[in-house]
Amino acid sequence: QVQLVESGGGLVQPGGSLRLSCAASGFTFSSYAMRWYRQAPGKERELVAGITNLGSAFNYADSVKGRFTISRDNAKKTVYLQMDSLKPEDTAVYYCHVRVPTTYWGQGTQVTVSS
Repeated sequence: QVQLVESGGGLVQPGGSLRLSCAASGFTFSSYAMRWYRQAPGKERELVAGITNLGSAFNYADSVKGRFTISRDNAKKTVYLQMDSLKPEDTAVYYCHVRVPTTYWGQGTQVTVSS
């Protein structure tokens, strides 16, 4: 069955960096686009960034452009989200997503940006 397992979240000070990872299994990873979403307390889940099966990024949220970078390693079946210059408003649970075509979500990883 399809599984998405996120890791790499944690507590970081404003201006710091984190790299999230999402390990995928149960489907042909190299054939599908992947996406990162996030959900802050009291807010709707929003798309952060997507990446095609061949590694082209798309749909960066305006709030993260120039600070976040999505990438993937098809050999490792893993998608990454490099987050730099983090701000308190980036605090959220970050989710990995794939549509194969059924939609699957990971369990999420908490990112907290605070001094």
